[in-house]
Amino acid sequence: MRTTWLIARKELAAFFDSLIAYILLTVFLGLSGFFTWWYGDDVFLRGQADLTAFFNIAYWTLFFFIPALTMRTLAEERKSGTLDLLLTKAVTDWQVVSGKFLACLTLIAVALACSLPWYASVAWLGEMDHGAVWCGYLALLLMSGAYVAIGVYASSLTNNQIVAFLTALVIGLFFHLLFQTAAGTFTGVVGTVLEQLGMGVHFDSMSRGVVDSRDLLYFFSLMVLALTLAEMNLSKRLVRNA
Repeated sequence: MRTTWLIARKELAAFFDSLIAYILLTVFLGLSGFFTWWYGDDVFLRGQADLTAFFNIAYWTLFFFIPALTMRTLAEERKSGTLDLLLTKAVTDWQVVSGKFLACLTLIAVALACSLPWYASVAWLGEMDHGAVWCGYLALLLMSGAYVAIGVYASSLTNNQIVAFLTALVIGLFFHLLFQTAAGTFTGVVGTVLEQLGMGVHFDSMSRGVVDSRDLLYFFSLMVLALTLAEMNLSKRLVRNA
């Protein structure tokens, strides 16, 4: 675990050194704040003390931001050759993959934490269901974890960051929109399965304040599957180079 955290710290430092972290935080807070407070179905238009508007816009904002954040995690190091150097040290493939994952997820958690003043402001404006709000934040974090894992997997497939970004976006699009859309055209078991594969049904359930073990299993299964596939890609590279 110590090695994993050291890799995560190195990756986090790289984010802040290259201004990626600052750009992410600024744009994410700017967009989500604009739609939460001033435009569309905002807090004042809803007339309710909740963060539904924030969760709805963050659901889409993070979907696009996370592939941009993760596209460099393995692709850049593979292109520059530093990945080979890293893996010659006493570091396992899983430690590299999980370290990159932890760094990206930590940055997302920081972005979400920066929105907590909005939570305090809305709570001051009226009576709030605090349990539902915290469940909504948990849903955003778990959703982000799933997309970060997918992004790391996509980055393990190529040494081109743009290709990694597009691959992560396309894979994520199936879970974010296409499965749920396809579920509406089917009935019975097929429709149910497609609906459960979609991210929306699990996110909506948790953002309403319901923490179901099936939702948790869904998010963690996606994370473990994507990270395992990323680790397998690194292992294949070592076999080819042997």
